[in-house]
Amino acid sequence: MEKKCIYCKNGIDEDCVLDVCTRCGIGVWGEKMFNAIKQSMENARESGDLFQGSVSNPQPMKQSSRKAGAFVPTDNKSSSFSDNSRDNNI
Repeated sequence: MEKKCIYCKNGIDEDCVLDVCTRCGIGVWGEKMFNAIKQSMENARESGDLFQGSVSNPQPMKQSSRKAGAFVPTDNKSSSFSDNSRDNNI
């Protein structure tokens, strides 16, 4: 299956990290920003971070250093907005 640009539907290289062609990418973000986005995504692919959470093209994820279900301490402050509304008599 050929990969296509999400804007113009022209074919793009299967190895491209973006789902847009160069012409549309520059048209949408400008040349400087498009090149920065492309470089950042290529770096993420090289380090193994690009396909985390991908649904359409699943790739193996790199192993996390944190174990599943590991306790992460918090500051014990309430994060609920409803707790604050009682104090303000709204």
